[in-house]
Amino acid sequence: MQKITTFLWFDDQAEQAAHHYTSVFEDSRVVEIQRYGEAGPGEPGTVMTVTFELAGQRFIALNGGPEFTFTEAISLSVDCATQEEVDRLWERLGDGGETGPCGWLKDKYGLSWQIVPRKLNELLRDPDPAKSARVMRAMLDMKKIDIQGLEDAYQG
Repeated sequence: MQKITTFLWFDDQAEQAAHHYTSVFEDSRVVEIQRYGEAGPGEPGTVMTVTFELAGQRFIALNGGPEFTFTEAISLSVDCATQEEVDRLWERLGDGGETGPCGWLKDKYGLSWQIVPRKLNELLRDPDPAKSARVMRAMLDMKKIDIQGLEDAYQG
């Protein structure tokens, strides 16, 4: 069992969100669903928490009511090996949500994601400050990150 688990507060969509997320990522599954009992505070028999794994990482989703909502102050960053993976995740997670700058998007549940190609960090770590600056400027002008656009900027 992992020592630290991300806990996500939903109004009443915890189960729906968990099933959506596990359909998007490989090596993912719903582990357990717990329901409210007579002691509440939710309606007895309704979903209280859903424990699920995304790419082997465990999360817990709670149906806690409308008191709290997600903000961009926290996001889930996804390391992507290829442009195809970036494109697929951007489409699946962004469906019904909204896109933001620099590879960020908010899904239909309001949770923020960063869809980041591995190549971005490789290019930004280049010891040549002119190359890494060109890559940074290119990335800042993008919504979904385009690896070819980054490489073009890198080459100057």
